[in-house]
Amino acid sequence: MGTGTGTGTARRTGDDGGPVEDDGFTEFAVGAWPRLVRTARLLTGDFHEAEDLVQTTLAKVYARWRRIPRGEVDLYVRRALINNNLSRVRRKRVVHLLTPVLPESLRHTSAGHAEAVEQRTALLAALADLTARQRAVMVLRYWEDLTEQEIASVLHCSIGTVKTHARRGLAALRAHPGLAAAPAPPLPAPTGARR
Repeated sequence: MGTGTGTGTARRTGDDGGPVEDDGFTEFAVGAWPRLVRTARLLTGDFHEAEDLVQTTLAKVYARWRRIPRGEVDLYVRRALINNNLSRVRRKRVVHLLTPVLPESLRHTSAGHAEAVEQRTALLAALADLTARQRAVMVLRYWEDLTEQEIASVLHCSIGTVKTHARRGLAALRAHPGLAAAPAPPLPAPTGARR
């Protein structure tokens, strides 16, 4: 395959010099990119790693695009995203020394913006403390709104395993110091009551 540059932009061309058809892959990738990056960011905890994860996933999906049944594209891509993230976590080649969350742009400043950023940062930190499987279940269940059956299908596990990861993940999130509810202020003693 070669690269044609007739209009100044690179296009893939086949062996015969004609353009290569992608059977809707480009349209799918462009439409799914924001959703996949959001999901990947929740899985990785880092925007740049999320983009890398999605790009790697889409490159692998493209190689098999013609063989994926059109009715199973979303399932296949989610499964590939989760599996690529699990592989990334297992490798652990890079130690994160940079700040995990960049400061938000000033154009988003509002009265409750600082609190929202603080909550988002705490949530990302709490998700990062979960195991990769628990994090995957939490993201697929509560952000992607998949059913337990769909999650089991994506993760190639039983529904019971999904429920266990969900239960343990929720317990860990509830116990996380960054997400723990602020203690209630002490109640004043009732007036006129004797002890």
